[in-house]
Amino acid sequence: MKLFTLLLLTSFTVVLHAQTDKEKIRTIYTQSLTNGQSYQWLDHLSNAIGGRLSGSENAEKAVQYTKAELEKLGLDKVWLQPVMVPKWVRGEKEEAYFQIGSDIVNVNICALGGSIPTPNLGVEAQVVEVQNFEELETLGTDNIKGKIVFFNRPMQADLIQTFNAYGGCVNQRYSGAMEAAKYGAVGVIVRSMNLREDDFPHTGSMSYGDLPNHQRIPSAAISTNDANKLSKALKTNKNLQFYFKQSCEQLEDVQSYNVIGEITGSQFPNEYILVGGHLDSWDLGDGSHDDGAGVVQSMDVLRLLKESNIKPKRSIRVVLFMNEENGLRGGNKYAQVAKQNNEKHIFALESDSGGFTPRGFSFDCDQANYNQILSWQYLFKPYLIHYFEKGGSGADVGPLKTETNVLAGLRPDSQRYFDYHHAENDTFDAVNKRELELGAATMTSLVYLIDTYGIKTIKEEKPLKK
Repeated sequence: MKLFTLLLLTSFTVVLHAQTDKEKIRTIYTQSLTNGQSYQWLDHLSNAIGGRLSGSENAEKAVQYTKAELEKLGLDKVWLQPVMVPKWVRGEKEEAYFQIGSDIVNVNICALGGSIPTPNLGVEAQVVEVQNFEELETLGTDNIKGKIVFFNRPMQADLIQTFNAYGGCVNQRYSGAMEAAKYGAVGVIVRSMNLREDDFPHTGSMSYGDLPNHQRIPSAAISTNDANKLSKALKTNKNLQFYFKQSCEQLEDVQSYNVIGEITGSQFPNEYILVGGHLDSWDLGDGSHDDGAGVVQSMDVLRLLKESNIKPKRSIRVVLFMNEENGLRGGNKYAQVAKQNNEKHIFALESDSGGFTPRGFSFDCDQANYNQILSWQYLFKPYLIHYFEKGGSGADVGPLKTETNVLAGLRPDSQRYFDYHHAENDTFDAVNKRELELGAATMTSLVYLIDTYGIKTIKEEKPLKK
């Protein structure tokens, strides 16, 4: 009888505790959906400031704006963390065309981030279409020297996980110019990383690796519609000439900042839980999905905790990272300072996959922590958010990884993400208010649970004496 009573009491305690979590998470979602701030913040970032390329005036406006908004929340600390960032500028709008008979076919291109410019009069040369670096090697210098290499490998449409499709072809954008230059190419044109067929070229970072300056060649992205046109034209005319002109420039590094706000923990102030996104964006469009959404959702996590009367046991930080897009300087700087200060980051959550409907999270952690996280999955199921898997987290929080902590990434529905990624149409009107607010609530709920229960592989410090 005593054993039965003990089991009954234990069961009742567990249910009561679960109900408490359930109620608090319900409060978080209600606050976000009826009293959210993320959409209003995004409106200002996107429409009053605009694209925020590292080192630009707009990026610095975004730093000052988000710092001021975090200060309004009444956090325990708000500060700027200096970081040197690259400054690449696009210059005048790019031009490109090819000729079919007597007809000039203008096409939509944009310089890739980090590319050198073309000569003042542009580059005109015969085009060689390839799918991958192996084809480059097979063709060799004899067939490539003096020509423009056209990388036309599309994202794989039958992959449900669109980030896998992106990962399967992004190397041609990042390393295409470096590889083509080895065979004497004079320029590179890359099919945009986009599953949709449209007229928007998608920029993104590229690298020359260790190539000396005199061997570097200009590199640009072409829209998917125009990539199809060019490929079709090449099938009937192997000697087709392609012209493009761009005036981008790499300038000296400049100082910028990570923006950081903190609610100091009441019991374990030296255990840190981080939530963040990257404040910089590309200069095409206004970076609403990439990553304005992640920035404002992360800011709202701290606001929602306060509005829901949740007083964290651990210190909760929001970090708005600078320079994720073309250098990862902000993420590396934050991790470097954290290590120097011997800060114990037990958990870090990043939102950098757009502001679409949240589906769940991916976790970079050991099995013991993953099992604990899976035990919370039922709390998210009423919101149709219960896609939990082991996997990657995010580029900016990645440098914080240790053997004992947990990193995570918010995973929204990604089917439309690459329609906007790094393109001119990544604008405020492409973001749905409700979807954005659901994401903020989902992130806050996970932060609440981690704060409440801690993680499995860390020895907790003793709570502060009252």
